[in-house]
Amino acid sequence: MSLTTIAFPTSELRNQVIARIPAHQRDKVDLVVFSDAERSAKLSRDDIDIVVLPYLDSGPTIELLDELPNLRLVITQTTGYDPVAHLPERGIQVATASGVHTGGTAELALALTLASLRGIDDAVRSQVSRNWAHQRYRSLQDRRVMIIGVGEIGAAIADRFDPFEVQLTRVASSAREDERGQVHGVDELPTLLPHTEVVVLITPLNDGTHHLVDADFLSRLPDNALIVNVARGKVVDTDALVAELSTGRLHAALDVTDPEPLPENHPLWGTPNTLITPHVGGDTSAFEPRVVKILAEQVRRINDGEQPINLIQV
Repeated sequence: MSLTTIAFPTSELRNQVIARIPAHQRDKVDLVVFSDAERSAKLSRDDIDIVVLPYLDSGPTIELLDELPNLRLVITQTTGYDPVAHLPERGIQVATASGVHTGGTAELALALTLASLRGIDDAVRSQVSRNWAHQRYRSLQDRRVMIIGVGEIGAAIADRFDPFEVQLTRVASSAREDERGQVHGVDELPTLLPHTEVVVLITPLNDGTHHLVDADFLSRLPDNALIVNVARGKVVDTDALVAELSTGRLHAALDVTDPEPLPENHPLWGTPNTLITPHVGGDTSAFEPRVVKILAEQVRRINDGEQPINLIQV
């Protein structure tokens, strides 16, 4: 009976996972390393059933998946899975790292909001020029905040905003009630946006959310409203955002952009009232121990013939 073969992107990650699992909980699986350099020397493409994608720059590995005729499962180290969302249609399951990035992304959503509202980016620039530039900035306290996306990370963001005495509105694909109370549907955005001062984006990227934030969306926001994007760059129409930011009417704090990485000559770099971080929301010191823990659990489940956790449903 052939062993199930789980291919990891690096030896380091594989060894970290092995260190967390007793031998008897991985004795029915092979844990190998799958990379472009090592593949031909150590692995037969026919052997690989499961691939763990790299956390960063997974594109080259995704391109190689077509060369694995017996691939049955792809495991991501990210919460989002849009680059491999097409695989279930081909009979290949996808399991995400849901939960691994929750705290880090929620922290950054709060940090970007505070930094933009309180002028921390201006203060950093003033410090470089040794300029004592005192002025009054807006508080997060008393702001009308909208979170678009009510999944696990959206809930964690809401938790972190709660102590700041904000007026919170939550929006999802459809209206409903949950344990927190009312959730508005995206169809209500035209009436909600004119009364919103901060919009935090944490919705998944799919056909319904691609360019959700377009010129019409932005035009409905009041002057000086802030867009915080910790979701995916393509949730926002970048050209429309640049057009609005260029006038100085709106503010933006962005951890994700479209395109990404943002080219050095892109106009978004030069727009006023804009704070950009290079997609670091989930990449914190908390990431590695959590992703190793969840990957170890996936290996244990696969070894024991159980269903992996965090399988996407189609």
